[in-house]
Amino acid sequence: MKLNIRLAGRLDVRPYFSWRSLLAAFGCAVLLLAGCQSRQSNSNPEHPAALTGKIQTYQLKGIVVSSDPATGEVSIDSEAIPGFMEAMIMPYKLAQPNIATELHPGDHITARLQVSDSASLLDQIVVTGQAKPDYKPTTVYNVPKAGQEVPNFKFTNQNGNAIDLAQFRGKALLVTFIYTRCPLPDYCIRMSRNFAEIDRALAADAKLYPNTHLLSISFDPDHDTPRVLRAYGAAYVGRGAKDSFSHWDFAVPSKQDLNTVDQFFDVAVTPSDNQTLAHSLSTVVIGPDGRIVSWYPTNEWKPEDLVQDVRHALGV
Repeated sequence: MKLNIRLAGRLDVRPYFSWRSLLAAFGCAVLLLAGCQSRQSNSNPEHPAALTGKIQTYQLKGIVVSSDPATGEVSIDSEAIPGFMEAMIMPYKLAQPNIATELHPGDHITARLQVSDSASLLDQIVVTGQAKPDYKPTTVYNVPKAGQEVPNFKFTNQNGNAIDLAQFRGKALLVTFIYTRCPLPDYCIRMSRNFAEIDRALAADAKLYPNTHLLSISFDPDHDTPRVLRAYGAAYVGRGAKDSFSHWDFAVPSKQDLNTVDQFFDVAVTPSDNQTLAHSLSTVVIGPDGRIVSWYPTNEWKPEDLVQDVRHALGV
């Protein structure tokens, strides 16, 4: 099997690729195969095992913003993908995570994007132009870091009340991003189910519950009104009492503040043709001092991970 990455132009093959083959493209018309054959994982790059159900395929063209070999993810400033989404910056999982080391900020690429109901993967990558030192993405997103102070963002919650982050100082605040129309089970639905599990775990601990709060932030102010947020939240909070939202708010920023909030928490959002929103994920634990304790940019975290972060933040 051959490693699914090609470069048009100069090719810099690093020593740690000696065990994989590399597909290189030189010139505009002829693609030449380079490298030697070797064994690869059992997954078929044409139909990656992580994708199940109906798979849709799109061609992606854009510029690498960042590449993370530790997670096998690459963030791409992509052009519009006809039939899928508008131009935007968002992270993608690589079908072959080890090629992240060969992708650099500023590289121009084309690739195949495969999307199913459960996941999406990027493969068949071709570097069409190597990085330019003066490259800057159209939108700059903050990468949340432990110890970073969070601005006092303001929101409207499910009751129509104005809330802000400062009112939760002194508590550990768990924040995740959703929108109520999201149809994907491993995106907003998983975030809300995970938060429901966290809420139950905290409620069972008398030391943690009064010193914590949950906040689900919608990035869809046009649709997610307080009434919609309340109906959506009630399905996850699961308590019929008058104070059912006393420990978990569902809120939305104003349209004016939306981009600022999204960019600080590294949430990339764009509408797609079928009235849904293509978006990245972001879940944050904020300590009692208003500073970030931990940040999770994917859907791979588990509820117990955040509960442990809360214990650490509160010293319990």
